[in-house]
Amino acid sequence: MKTYCMTAAWLVLMLACGSALASETCVDGEEAKNKETIRAFYDAAINEKDFEKASQYFGDRYTQHNPMAADGPEGLKNFLEFAKASLPDYRTEFKRFICDGDFVVVHAHARANAEDRGSAVMDIFMLENGKVVEHWDVIQAIPEQANNDNGMF
Repeated sequence: MKTYCMTAAWLVLMLACGSALASETCVDGEEAKNKETIRAFYDAAINEKDFEKASQYFGDRYTQHNPMAADGPEGLKNFLEFAKASLPDYRTEFKRFICDGDFVVVHAHARANAEDRGSAVMDIFMLENGKVVEHWDVIQAIPEQANNDNGMF
């Protein structure tokens, strides 16, 4: 529990400090490797919609914490098949990566197409032995108007 609380506190600190500091959070060797694994996994799965390419990054399990997504690699495979057919232009632009040991947080801008304002997304991945084993996410639609000028990224 302490690790999860520390991870949450680190995430809040990094978001408060902005992208310059956050971009420097994956600095040690293992964390840098984890970041690159997540970047490659996420890009293959979401941007390329290539399950076979993405599946090389799975560990011996894949626990999904999004209640709208099915558990395991088959859940991702089914989603990607749906996305290829129904959301071919869906893309995610990475804004920052935040690392804490075996956890990698991705702050991203997801859009269904070029005209879509999209959503701000926070994905949290856990790795074991350099492989993806768990996923959580929080998604917030980008409104037409905001009550401040700070932006979501």
